[in-house]
Amino acid sequence: MPHRYFTKEIAGGHAVLSGEDAHHLARVMRAKLGQTVILCDGNAVEYTGTITAFGPDTVEFAVSEGYPTAAEPGVEMTLFVGYPKQDKLEQILQHGTELGIAHFVPFFSRYCVAAPKKEEQKNARYARIVLEAAKQAGRGVIPEVALALENFGAVCRALKGFDAVLFFYECGGVSLASALKAYRAAKPGTAPRPKLALITGAEGGFAPEEAAAAAAAGAVTVGLGPRILRCETAPLAAAAAVLALTENLE
Repeated sequence: MPHRYFTKEIAGGHAVLSGEDAHHLARVMRAKLGQTVILCDGNAVEYTGTITAFGPDTVEFAVSEGYPTAAEPGVEMTLFVGYPKQDKLEQILQHGTELGIAHFVPFFSRYCVAAPKKEEQKNARYARIVLEAAKQAGRGVIPEVALALENFGAVCRALKGFDAVLFFYECGGVSLASALKAYRAAKPGTAPRPKLALITGAEGGFAPEEAAAAAAAGAVTVGLGPRILRCETAPLAAAAAVLALTENLE
């Protein structure tokens, strides 16, 4: 399989790769003139690029006509995820990117074990994690990782503009299948790529008042079965279930 790189410098049948990716391709992979790679513009369009020249810090390509990336799901998922301790968020970002999540919004809530610390520095690392995961998974976009929201009230204020908001609560709720069926029945004219918000908690779960606030903000409270899932498992299970129920795993 050809190597995959993201670049915004694609126009008129020509593309340029620069920075660390150019160094990796030219120096680490020891690419040759005429070799082909896959180039993505970050907007779910990809190109076959044939290497035509090497610069000191660049690689140049002749590119084919662009074509849609096959790996992007038919739903645009934003994951609001309770901030976990240690490196669990990194696992969620990596595997969530592989599953097709488009946006990650970490947040702190009442029962979070972790506390805010050097979030800007962490966010730079998180961006690198999703970039590498997007390349590995054949994604056509690089997911966005927002700076962590300071509390659950900020989460509720960020829920406008979604076609459906699914609040995954450890105390249970309606089934995900019925929630998605009700959403489709209520909004038959929804855009072909609906925007879905998925909300999962940290190690301590959600306080009752947070669950009530989510419902008041328009979220549908759903469950993930009778088992108690770890905070790094629940968001991945939720995303995979949404993909399956919207026929995006076929």
